[in-house]
Amino acid sequence: MKPAAFTYHRARDIEGVTRLLDELGDDAKILAGGQSLVPMMNFRLARPQHLVDIGGLTSIKGISHEADGSLRIGALTTHHMVETAPDSLIGRDYAVLRDAMRWVGHLPIRTRGTVGGSLAHADATAEWCLLALLLDARLTVRGPHGERTVNAADFFHGYYTTALEPDELLTGIVFPRPAPHAALTEFAERHGDFATVSAAVTLDLAEDGATVRGGRVVLGGVDALPVRVPEAEAVLAQGRPAGTALFRDSAAAAAEAVDPPSDANGSAYYRRILTRTLVRDACKEAMSR
Repeated sequence: MKPAAFTYHRARDIEGVTRLLDELGDDAKILAGGQSLVPMMNFRLARPQHLVDIGGLTSIKGISHEADGSLRIGALTTHHMVETAPDSLIGRDYAVLRDAMRWVGHLPIRTRGTVGGSLAHADATAEWCLLALLLDARLTVRGPHGERTVNAADFFHGYYTTALEPDELLTGIVFPRPAPHAALTEFAERHGDFATVSAAVTLDLAEDGATVRGGRVVLGGVDALPVRVPEAEAVLAQGRPAGTALFRDSAAAAAEAVDPPSDANGSAYYRRILTRTLVRDACKEAMSR
């Protein structure tokens, strides 16, 4: 299949992008790495009349530390750039970001696909969507009337739907706090396929390093958007010793709390089983860091 006819625009700067988006409205789509949009266009699932290529905007590419100690990743940073980032940029405190990249497709996809493209596409199982929600990220958005910041909890609205307006461009994502005890894992029928269920966990440990006093649990593939599971988080907040019993109870609470869909990839019952297994495994991996 080939895409329907469209007009191609090559962006030179962010201001030009937002002006063009404002002018073209819903008929335009942003082209970053193209790993999500182009296949949809080839299958005629998406038929934009205009493509705005932002691949040359180097100002929104790269990884850096902010003055307050937070980590900033530009929207055009590729998955592979994060995967291969040195410890000086992504050390132990943000290792979950680098490690999670092994779940993103195959190497050619990771070398072209971008962080911002994944977030703007808003697939409910996408690794960056889970990581943003897990680590309470802030997303920087630029429009014709200026810049605004959207918390990850407010960014995802549903199936492939976000808080981005048609004339806005996602420029970067900021992770405000270190997460030394965090992990992401998932299950797919084949390596590189979209996940059936994915789970991300971060643990808050007491000073003794052996007691869990809280944490976050985020799931993908069980709803129209990535979701936190407060029932599982409540178990982690009980102040119990880290270990098999605690992680099993938190995973069971997560499986009980979700109401996943049934489709060609698996029944709701199957997804609950995966949820229990993946949350438990993510807790164990997070603790091992």
